[in-house]
Amino acid sequence: MDRMHFGEHSSTQFNAALESIRNHLMEMGGLVEKQVVDALQALLQADSGLAEKVIETENKVDKLEILIDEECTKVLALRQPAASDLRLIIAVSKAVSDLERIGDESAKIARMGLQLAEEGESPRGYVEVRHIGNHVRNMLRDALDAFARFDAHKALTVAAEDNEVDMEYASAMRSLVTFMMEDPRSITRVLNIIWSLRALERIGDHARNIGEQVIYLVKGKDVRHISIDEIEEKLKQ
Repeated sequence: MDRMHFGEHSSTQFNAALESIRNHLMEMGGLVEKQVVDALQALLQADSGLAEKVIETENKVDKLEILIDEECTKVLALRQPAASDLRLIIAVSKAVSDLERIGDESAKIARMGLQLAEEGESPRGYVEVRHIGNHVRNMLRDALDAFARFDAHKALTVAAEDNEVDMEYASAMRSLVTFMMEDPRSITRVLNIIWSLRALERIGDHARNIGEQVIYLVKGKDVRHISIDEIEEKLKQ
């Protein structure tokens, strides 16, 4: 769908309000994406300073969430948007919630990084963190790009990748649990890796949610809680 399809109204104030909402969403997305990247680096490189920076960024993300919510509420109250514009406001509101939660999960990873910097590195799990971390980082980037471009097909690829992340996460869990059983002395440090992987898996889920909101925005179809094959069928309709 053409990006300019949204917000073409006789009211320049309405145009400006919608553009501001979109811009703030992309700003928030950029902040959160950097949080994910920095949290991974902080964990993998035992960088306490960078971990603290990730945690501090939460305040900026939270402020943007509140600002965007206020902007959406004002548009709903004063403009009473219909059709595609209403879907845009709804999709933005839900995407903002997912972005805020991604920020929270990034902060969790940063805190695990701080603990590992203090307690010593985990004997296992860094390869899995790097691999799954790169995967979900790309998912988030693609989900935000799909939102910026109103690209439902790119959003579908994000949803499909989430299934791969889930399988990778399950495999990593089995491996790490087995290792802890064989070496109980490693449990505390390996658990920090496990919680980090859990946070990454959740980031993947939230990126998928954002992709699903793009499909709702562009196609007007609710594709939550259905399979990839079913989503593909809905996109063909």
